[in-house]
Amino acid sequence: MKLRRPPPGAVATPRGSRSFWLKHLHRWHWISAAICLVGMLLFAATGITLNHAADIPATPQVTTSTATLPPALLAQLGGPPEAGKQPLPPPVRAWLGQAFGISAGSRDAEWSPGEIYLALPRPGGDAWVSIERGSGEASYEVTSRGWIAYLNDLHKGRDTGPAWRWFIDVFAVACLVFCGTGLTLLHLHAGGRPATWPLVGLGLVAPLILLILFIH
Repeated sequence: MKLRRPPPGAVATPRGSRSFWLKHLHRWHWISAAICLVGMLLFAATGITLNHAADIPATPQVTTSTATLPPALLAQLGGPPEAGKQPLPPPVRAWLGQAFGISAGSRDAEWSPGEIYLALPRPGGDAWVSIERGSGEASYEVTSRGWIAYLNDLHKGRDTGPAWRWFIDVFAVACLVFCGTGLTLLHLHAGGRPATWPLVGLGLVAPLILLILFIH
């Protein structure tokens, strides 16, 4: 096995030296910044829209569709349960996908003697499906509150599913790395920048003053 030699003229950096830590801190700082960039822009922008949600007009758009369940599938809904919650049978879920273009998944529906109701909440709106157990008539209604409401719900993680929740967790960890490496770099460079700690202190004190004086 050949050992990789440094290029001619290269000087090894001692592991405990200041330049060693600066090199690696800068590396992790820019990597975490690259990962966080788009997410931070999204969350910063939606922070403004959420803070002024009452001032942003939104007219919900409601769309309703109807279809009739085939008799063979309707027979699967005629038995128990009379009431309670459980998922729809897989063939009925597949039919809903064909009739309305929706994915019911394995989420629970509310069963009653005359009707089955399936809530389908989503970011930026709402939706539901209702199936009459006697006639097989199915109604699908979807409400959209616009793209700003959609982005606001992404910010809050409202009805976004497990994949987006995992993204938020990974994004949060990357932000912690970004802030932690940034704070350490501030410490290492603070000697030549006298305004460093006063500005950091201002970032801490300003929200505390607002919390103490104006939020009760």
